[in-house]
Amino acid sequence: MTQIQTVDGIPLEIINVGQLNNDAGPDFFNAKVKIGETIWAGNIEIHLSASDWYRHHHEKDKRYDSIILHVVGKSDMRIFRSNGEMIPQMEIELNKSVKEKYELLSQSNEWIRCGTLWGQIEPNFFSFQLTRMVCERIHRKSRDIIKLLIENKNDWSETFYHILLKSFGMHTNALPFELLAKSLPLKVLAKHKNNLIELEALLFGQAGLLENKEKDEYETNLCKQYEYLRKKFQLVPIDGTLWRYSKMRPSNFPHIKIAQFAALIQTSEHLFSKIRENINSVKNIQSLFMCETSTYWEYHYKFGKESPHKGKHIDEKTINTLIINAVIPIIYIYGEKHEDELLQEKCLKILEQIPSEQNNIIYKWKEIGQASLNAYQSQALLELKTQYCDLNKCLCCSICHHLMNDKKRGMSI
Repeated sequence: MTQIQTVDGIPLEIINVGQLNNDAGPDFFNAKVKIGETIWAGNIEIHLSASDWYRHHHEKDKRYDSIILHVVGKSDMRIFRSNGEMIPQMEIELNKSVKEKYELLSQSNEWIRCGTLWGQIEPNFFSFQLTRMVCERIHRKSRDIIKLLIENKNDWSETFYHILLKSFGMHTNALPFELLAKSLPLKVLAKHKNNLIELEALLFGQAGLLENKEKDEYETNLCKQYEYLRKKFQLVPIDGTLWRYSKMRPSNFPHIKIAQFAALIQTSEHLFSKIRENINSVKNIQSLFMCETSTYWEYHYKFGKESPHKGKHIDEKTINTLIINAVIPIIYIYGEKHEDELLQEKCLKILEQIPSEQNNIIYKWKEIGQASLNAYQSQALLELKTQYCDLNKCLCCSICHHLMNDKKRGMSI
């Protein structure tokens, strides 16, 4: 414990600094401090100047009502919670050189504030930071997985089914796919895994996509099957208007993704267990996702609208995306829960075997000289950009600290 005082001269003890928050919201969670004779538990926020509180509009954000201490480099004003209560402040003396360097970073208009210095980072140091970013990204995703696991009464297979189906929606249709999984338990699908028509009827019906007025023979058959199964299992479909098609390739239409998922359910058994057993090789995992849709979908992208023949199997790029966003996070957390560090290490090695993701963020990294060679690196760079650079969390970034604290390095931004 360090004995200090607030800007009002009241004795202050930092009992526990809490946990660093890498997401939006207060900088440190679950801290504990003693101010005068009173012990406070809550969150801590850090700014260069106290006035940054209002410049960042924290007074309008309920998340910041839990702040018990505001740590600043310059106490240029008092700050208050949304109910008018004054928040205790502690002023710390900043190293002049570090402060000047940070202010230069703050004024930068680069895509990332330290962009002009990026080439000065030592490879070994950066490699270590990539590992840190990958692990942070997985753990950030794990919060949703653990929440789902609790909801599913520690059923790992059911939880994996939810995560996997949501990943089939990619970014555009993640929500309706997530709702579809919640509306249709895996155990219901498992009862019909040997009948592809019944699997499609359940999935398309629950997706709210069997509501066309004019139906062809195939869709009519699915409707009949679904009506029987809906009553049998007392199912309630989701709102079919949630699905999005705008600016999307036909091969990524919800109908195709659902047909692919139905085929995956039919051809796979104990998928979660088999993935754990095959985590040594990305090729082995990819083989578990290879399946063909029913013949109808080789000639259609939607119900009733015939198109030229094209196989609708799950391609390798899509499989890799599923591995990155669904397989690796849940297997990694499974290893953590079961104290299996080797399983966790295998997950990271799988990411190294997958080609780098290609999106606007990764392209921009390449422009400043940081090419991504594999999914391990692309995941790390995505985490760094979205959870640090975009949120202006330079003070929480080890790379920024490294650049500011190296006395041999100039700051010519």
